[in-house]
Amino acid sequence: MGALDGRRAIVTGSSRGIGAGIAERFAAEGAAVVITARTVDEHDHLEGSLHETLARCRAYTDAVVVVAADLADPADRLRIVPEAVAALGGPIDVLVNNAAAGIHMPMAEFPYKRRRIMFEVNVEAPLDLTQAVVPAMQRTGEGWIVNLSSAAARPVPGPPYVAGAMPGNGIYAATKAALDRATNALAAELWGSGIRINTLDPVKPVASEGAIAHLGDRIPADRYAPVEVIVEAAVALATCPPEQTGHMVHDQDLLDALGRTVMTLDGTQPLAR
Repeated sequence: MGALDGRRAIVTGSSRGIGAGIAERFAAEGAAVVITARTVDEHDHLEGSLHETLARCRAYTDAVVVVAADLADPADRLRIVPEAVAALGGPIDVLVNNAAAGIHMPMAEFPYKRRRIMFEVNVEAPLDLTQAVVPAMQRTGEGWIVNLSSAAARPVPGPPYVAGAMPGNGIYAATKAALDRATNALAAELWGSGIRINTLDPVKPVASEGAIAHLGDRIPADRYAPVEVIVEAAVALATCPPEQTGHMVHDQDLLDALGRTVMTLDGTQPLAR
């Protein structure tokens, strides 16, 4: 039996990278999964699509459904949970808010339109989806919400400040800090309901299509972490006990604390490092 047998899950931003990896592992662990993103067939410059993730997940189960949606559009994203519930035949047990908009430029020059997109996707969308799944979770007395955050959310040490310490990441960092604080507040409000809500961020940059496209060769290849590390941590948070809620955790630190081995995406063997 898989760790997620019988559970229904939504994974946002699952056309590539971390989201695609989480969706595949969830399917391998027995979950019925709704995968959602904007890219159904092909992105204009990044590899990966919902159809590719669907094919990977279908290797383990037929209970995988595509719901294409634009998380920057408030009306469009409100379709996701109702359509997921209808497609999977019941309420959502696990919500993974992985999708993120990453536009990088100095804050002093950041236009309102781009700021709005960042906050819509990185803060408002997770809150909308959380509000949509919480009532059913409260009725059943359990639920798991995992919000993907970033080490960038932590304040830059100083003064004095190191030149280039925040290379155009200020708005992105602010959205992730807001998500961390909202997660903590929700956990406090929902304490005793059986709903676990936590944020997860990588200790090292994840070797995903988006990260490599943004960071390129500014980071040596051996400093990237394989996607399986954060996926393993996501599985841990999607199966954690009720008292583990409101935490902001780093992937490898969590795995070390739990004594948990990083597995391949099919969940069958330890990942070769």
